[in-house]
Amino acid sequence: MEENNKEWYVVNTYAGHENRVKENLQRRIETMGIEDNLFRILVAEEPEIEFKNGKKVEKMRNLFPGYVFVEMIMTDEAWYIVRNTPGVTGFIGSSGGGAKPFPVSPDEIDSILRRMGLSDRKITVNFKVGDRVKILNGPFSGIEGTIDQMHDDAQTAVVLTILFGRETPTEIAYIDLNKVEA
Repeated sequence: MEENNKEWYVVNTYAGHENRVKENLQRRIETMGIEDNLFRILVAEEPEIEFKNGKKVEKMRNLFPGYVFVEMIMTDEAWYIVRNTPGVTGFIGSSGGGAKPFPVSPDEIDSILRRMGLSDRKITVNFKVGDRVKILNGPFSGIEGTIDQMHDDAQTAVVLTILFGRETPTEIAYIDLNKVEA
C-alpha cells in the first residue's frame, strides 16, 4: 500500500457521535499539525422533510449511522491519531492486530459524494427518455418506471411509476437508476 496516496477510509464511531467525531478530528488536524495527511472529514447526510404539527420541517438524515468518511494519506501517525480520537471505535476494513485498513473504492465514494451534491463529476447513463428503468435506492427502491424527463445539469430524471394504481412522476438521481433490458 502506497503511503503517498490520498484516499477515503471509513471510520466506525459510537452511534449518534458522528458529528462530534468529525469536530474532534478537525480540531486534531490543527492542534497536531497533520494537515498534510488528513484532509476532508465527511458525515454522509442528506436533507429529509418531515411534517410536525402541520408544518414542514427540514432536517438532515444520516445515510450511514455510526460511520464517518475520512480522506487521508495513510501514514502510521495519521492512522494512530484517527484511531485514538474520542468517539472512534476503529476503521472499517482493518483486520486488527495492527493491520491498516483498506480504502473505499473511488466509485463508491464518488456515489456518496454525488448523492450529497459534493461531486461535480458527471456520470454517463445508458438510458434516455422513454426507456424502462429500475430505481435502486431510496423509498422507491425496486420499483420500475419509464423515463419521462432528463435533467443533465442536476443529474436527475423524472420517472413515471405506478403507485396505488396511478401513474406518478418521481424525480430520481441518475446514480439511483438502472436501465431495464427488454
